[in-house]
Amino acid sequence: MTEYRGCELPDDLFYDLDYVWARPDDNGLIVLGITDAAQTMAGRVQKIRIKKVGTHLNKGRHVATLESGKWAGGVPCPFEGTVEAVNAAVLETPHLVNIGPYTDAWLAKVRPVVPADAFTDLVTGPKAMEALRLWLDRYDVQCMRCAEP
Repeated sequence: MTEYRGCELPDDLFYDLDYVWARPDDNGLIVLGITDAAQTMAGRVQKIRIKKVGTHLNKGRHVATLESGKWAGGVPCPFEGTVEAVNAAVLETPHLVNIGPYTDAWLAKVRPVVPADAFTDLVTGPKAMEALRLWLDRYDVQCMRCAEP
């Protein structure tokens, strides 16, 4: 795990270098969530809407929408796929994304239409860590987490 400016950046995830992280699941699904930096910039998340199971997503279409007191925005899917599961825990307690963005607060599991292309526009490893550091510097982000409810 890399930490920079208070932001946790798991080395084993794939990133869109903006807001989204992705992790392959054992059964061909890809788990999606938002980064530590994204949850910090959003502020305490008060509402989350996630596309229903069975929804087809074109690349770039929002898989979820998050709202806080200072921000509302969509979470884009970085590949074409179908929503296979949603995280009921974050629907019930949205600010979980502010507490554990890489663990309990994943948003959706998506089955890519073309698995070989799912990670084409995502970056991992040292290249991702360097790009994320530059992003944090550019936006002057210092991460922090909300406390448990």
